[in-house]
Amino acid sequence: MPSSPRLSDVFARAHLVLGGQKSGKSRWAEEAAARWLAADPAHEAVLLATAWPHGPEMRERIARHQRERAGRAPGMRTQEAWRDLPAAIAGAGGERTLRVVDCLTLWLTQIMLPPPGMPALRQPPDAFWAAPAAPAWQAQAAWLLDAARACPGPLVLVSNEIGLGVIPLGRETRAFADALGWLNQQAAACCERVTFMAAGLPLHLKA
Repeated sequence: MPSSPRLSDVFARAHLVLGGQKSGKSRWAEEAAARWLAADPAHEAVLLATAWPHGPEMRERIARHQRERAGRAPGMRTQEAWRDLPAAIAGAGGERTLRVVDCLTLWLTQIMLPPPGMPALRQPPDAFWAAPAAPAWQAQAAWLLDAARACPGPLVLVSNEIGLGVIPLGRETRAFADALGWLNQQAAACCERVTFMAAGLPLHLKA
């Protein structure tokens, strides 16, 4: 069984949880939310879901995650946040609301490689555009990181570590791997704690 998060971890202002697919990172974040809710009856928790429900396989995957999450953190509500994640972080509640963003990988994928038919994301304010020629994902990422730093309550960011395997052959795939690596580094810099999950076990990289 995965190691449950300590209360001192849950109470961090911002915590980045990294890991590969099926490494236990989402489970860790949901158990953190359950601990947060149990610590004080005034506490709230919200899952900010970044996946756009396109296609039967993705919809079934989302439904399965919802069922699993209901068992691990029954008091946590879910809010779709794929279209405007920065605003969702800011508006999800106050200092007693724990936000779990699951996950940054899907959020960035949908910006760089949007599925067919996906509605347009809300565009960031002009202040977050570094240069006219900069790719759109950089402005979105800067806006997200600013929202994370300004978040009024505790925040858990879940993201994939995809840089441990072979180098992708396709140009778009290599560009995505580079962008996600950059985003993970920037998220780690603005978080008080960083945990790496492998085989359901946490390795605390920054505490």
